[in-house]
Amino acid sequence: MDVVTLRLGGELMAIPAECLREILEPVPVTRVPQAGNFIGGLINVRGVVVPLADLRVTFGMTLTEATPDTRMLVLELPIAGDEIVVAILADKVHDVTGLDPSTLEPIPPVGTRWPPDFVRGIGKWQGGFMILPDLERIFTQGAQKGSLSAVAEEGV
Repeated sequence: MDVVTLRLGGELMAIPAECLREILEPVPVTRVPQAGNFIGGLINVRGVVVPLADLRVTFGMTLTEATPDTRMLVLELPIAGDEIVVAILADKVHDVTGLDPSTLEPIPPVGTRWPPDFVRGIGKWQGGFMILPDLERIFTQGAQKGSLSAVAEEGV
């Protein structure tokens, strides 16, 4: 499987390349009143309103200011039986690389700070580890908590 590797809050993460629509330099964000930190804003992607999520909230990481390396990844994810377009922040995007899914290991039950429900597995990359977040579960739970409901009403 091909994955896009990215840096987020000091951690290396990978998302399936098949979900990636495009990578953007930061664009203006319209804040959503009374929205939480996970999906606190919307961006305009070629005339389409797209919710912008910050996975640092999900993984309990410190929120940081944008840098020259910050990017927005526009993704198409299966959520509740539909393909939903969302964007996520990345501190830095590295590259696309191949990953054998059979080499993924489960998250250890101790010694990690990541919520195990939100991690598909841990893989090895360039002598280190990378986290494969379970994006479908992360965004499904966000929708159940109402984070995506206001966005869905906007036609996303």
